[in-house]
This record gives sequence, structure tokens and C-alpha cells, in this order.
Amino acid sequence: MSKSNNKVSKKTGMPPGTLMHIGERKIENIRLSLINYDESGFEEKDLKTVEESFSYKDKPSVTWIDIDGLHDVDIVARIGNEFGLHPLILEDILHTNQRPKMDDFENYLFIVARMLHYDNAKNQVNSEQISLVLFRNLVISFQENEGDIFEPVKERLRKDKSRIRKMGSDYLLYTLMDSVVDNYLIVLENIGERVEEVEEQLITNPVPQTLAAIHNLKRELILLRKSLWPLRELIGTLEKGEIGLIQEKTAIFFKDIYDHTIHIIDTIDTYRDLVSGMMDVFLSSVSNRMNEVMKMLTIIATIFIPLTFFAGVWGMNFNNMPELTWRYGYLIAWFIMIVVGVLMFIWFKQKKFL
Repeated sequence: MSKSNNKVSKKTGMPPGTLMHIGERKIENIRLSLINYDESGFEEKDLKTVEESFSYKDKPSVTWIDIDGLHDVDIVARIGNEFGLHPLILEDILHTNQRPKMDDFENYLFIVARMLHYDNAKNQVNSEQISLVLFRNLVISFQENEGDIFEPVKERLRKDKSRIRKMGSDYLLYTLMDSVVDNYLIVLENIGERVEEVEEQLITNPVPQTLAAIHNLKRELILLRKSLWPLRELIGTLEKGEIGLIQEKTAIFFKDIYDHTIHIIDTIDTYRDLVSGMMDVFLSSVSNRMNEVMKMLTIIATIFIPLTFFAGVWGMNFNNMPELTWRYGYLIAWFIMIVVGVLMFIWFKQKKFL
């Protein structure tokens, strides 16, 4: 977080549209790939240079240019110049802390979303920015990291008779966004399992690490909600069919994504309530445990009060204390103190103090 903030501070005072990568460099080399298709044809290839994609700009078939890695500002600038993207759009692509949003221009549509991944090794949610640009027959996707979240979409494109091959670029945009939202469900499923584990630990053996786990869950649920809430509004606009590049027959599919976002947000709110309740249960558990400890210490101290009294009396070295000369005085003193201690213990048990 500190690295990102430092880069943001370096950009302060620069003119709007100044291109600078703000965020973490997540892969070593930028990867460029291209898929061109229609109902009867399919072409897929990796690109060595971004210029190889320029010839597909005006083709009647649908083209998908996928860019993994955003640290090379020059590549993003060349794509922007060739396809006529506004400098502020390029700035938003490179500034990877953007809030999910949508900008509708005259001949293209720009969308920013948050793509979430669950790291099973570290038990944490990782977030990256994905930017999508929709033209009449072209979609350009910008990702921070190289991943396989879009691999199912590519598999569907490779099939000759798949629906996606018969539809336009707006349907391709739908499938990409659907993959992003579906991945939220996977992340939420993993978080749900962690919520159950922490809840069980909270009941059986709450430890300081439990409190840390609760805080992590709370933070990740906030991240999920912040990423999904504006995305829901964005998708709601798309499903209304008010965007010129989104055909009416495609807009209805966005309603399905919208329903998924509603379901996810409801689940997130449920988990947030559970986690907040866990915090209260943990604090109550710690307080109860402290009360039990204090009660036990108080009972032990109370038992020893009369014993201390006896020891104090018989510990005074006056000459006229007859008990000091008794042959069995030491054993009698022990007997009295033990009997008193046992009687007090039995009384505490009867009163259910123990």
C-alpha cells in the first residue's frame, strides 16, 4: 500500500492524462494475445508486438485483444493512439486503484472492474484491476496479472457451434464480465468456509489468533463489498439497454449478472453480520474467562484468609502461649487449618461458587 501511495504522490501536480503506471508490477513481461472469430472462422495467436493487432481494427469479424500486465506505459499509449482512446481513459487503465465505473463515449465503451482471486496458500483475497474497452467489433481487455479466469471463455470460443461465436462483441463483453462476477462466488465460498472455521474455533477455544482471523475476515468482506457495489450499478445500467453498443438481445443477459451481484451482496451482508457477532462473542468469551479466573483467585484468597489468621496467631513468639509447649501442638494446628480449608471449600461448592 505504501508503494502505491508513493507513486500517487509522484503524480500530484502533473497535467490530466499524463501516463504513469500506478500500482504493483505483478508479472515480469507483458503478454499480448489476440482472438478473431465469427460463426464460420476462428483465429488465435500470441502477439510479439502490439502493432500486430492493428490490422484487425476494421475487420467485420469480432476481435478480442487481451493484454496481461500494465507496467509498460509505452504499449498502452500505442494502443490508445491506434484505437483512438482518450488520454484520461489510458490514465485510468494505468492507475490500478480505480473504483469500478463505466464511461460511454461516442464510438466505444470503457469499463473498470475489480477482479478478485483467493490465495489458498495465504488464506487471503487478492485484488487486481481489469479494464475493458468495447468497440463495434472489438474488445480490448487490460489485466494486471496473467491468470486463467478468462480461460473458460477462450474454450467456448474454440468450439465451432458455441453461441458466443454467433454473437457480437457486446456478447463477448458480457461473457468476460460474467467470468469476473462468477469468480466473486468462488472467493465468497472460500470466505464462507473460513467463517465457519473461525466460528467453530470461537466456540471451542478462542485464542488471540482468533481475533486476528476475525479482523482479516472483516477487512476482506469490506473489500468485496467495495468492489461489488459500484459494479452492481454499472451492470444495472448495461441491462437496461440504454447503451448504444449493447444490443437489445444482449442486454437481457446482463440481467443475469445483475441478479448474481444482488445475491453476492446479500451473502456478503450476511457474513458481515456473522463476523460482527463473532467479535462480540469473542470479547464476551474473554471477559467471561477473566471473570472465571478472578473468581477462582478470589476463592483461593478467601480460603487462605482464616489460615493466614491462624498462622499469624501461632507465629507470635510470646512466652505465655501454652500451645507452643504442647507436644502435638504443631499437628493440631495443621489439623485445624486443613479442616477449616476443607469446610470452606465444601461451602463454596454448595453455594455453586465453584
